[in-house]
Amino acid sequence: MTVAPGTMDRRDAVRSLLADRGELLVVSGLGSPSYDVFAAGDDAANFYLWGAMGGAALMGLGLALARPQHPVAVVTGDGEAMMGVGGLLTISVRKPPNLTVVVLDNGHFGETGMQRSHAGLGVDLAALARGAGFTEVVSLGDLDGVAAFRPRLRDLDAGPHFVILRIAAGEQERALPPRDGVHLKNRFRERLGLPVD
Repeated sequence: MTVAPGTMDRRDAVRSLLADRGELLVVSGLGSPSYDVFAAGDDAANFYLWGAMGGAALMGLGLALARPQHPVAVVTGDGEAMMGVGGLLTISVRKPPNLTVVVLDNGHFGETGMQRSHAGLGVDLAALARGAGFTEVVSLGDLDGVAAFRPRLRDLDAGPHFVILRIAAGEQERALPPRDGVHLKNRFRERLGLPVD
């Protein structure tokens, strides 16, 4: 079984999602989600993952638990979300109220040649998140829906949210954030008011 592809342009969707972000802390997953977050506007409150496939959601969980006074969003792809299903289950058990997991779902593994992902072959990510116990599960297919959801990214007491953005498959020109892990760590720590060593 295949699933009808989304139609939103991924860059437009992420740009709309992160507009007027305020104090939002963002962890972006491997590959295109990091490029999309960077293209939406580089910020010291962005932590771009260059590796750790499957780890973005768990990094977001740790950050949300450590910083309950900040809203936290994870922006990742459908392939990484499915690789980290155990992490999604842990999030649903811990229920950090200030966390939103955003999955850019194009039904493909974009970083390895656009093979169909499990989501593209019929796995229902929304049903998976509901079954895991996320407080809110939303699937958005247009920019009006993204704009309407955007204020809930700043919730500190209503999550965890699980949001699927139904984006079109296809390649985008790469917008590469800094690759220096020490630099990214240090500027993120400075943004949080933590010492840098």
